[in-house]
Amino acid sequence: MKMNVEEMLPKVTDFLKTEADTKTVIGEPFTLGEFNCIPVIRLGMGFGSGMGEGEDNKRGHGEGGGVGGGMGIEPIGFLVARGNEINFVSTKTNTGLSAAFEKVPDLIEKFLKLRETEMTKN
Repeated sequence: MKMNVEEMLPKVTDFLKTEADTKTVIGEPFTLGEFNCIPVIRLGMGFGSGMGEGEDNKRGHGEGGGVGGGMGIEPIGFLVARGNEINFVSTKTNTGLSAAFEKVPDLIEKFLKLRETEMTKN
């Protein structure tokens, strides 16, 4: 079977492009009260390909090849906008979560109220 790297690499990159989407990993941007929240991700990608061929008097001619790619996606926080003010709220550490409470206490309060309302409806 003869492999064509020029045909395979676009298939791999198209797959990674589809999967490397904030919506896939962490969700759609949303509005909570007067806050507009946009998820932020960190993305790392790598690609590789290789081909080879050889001759052997006993075994004859041989060819081989491969294409591969990988990615790592990590949700790292939210951009939170209210009026003219924009803040980044990290999801990485307790420090980031503490900072979220300091920067946008109204957001937390409204989220909890919304959650409580949804739970009472169900």
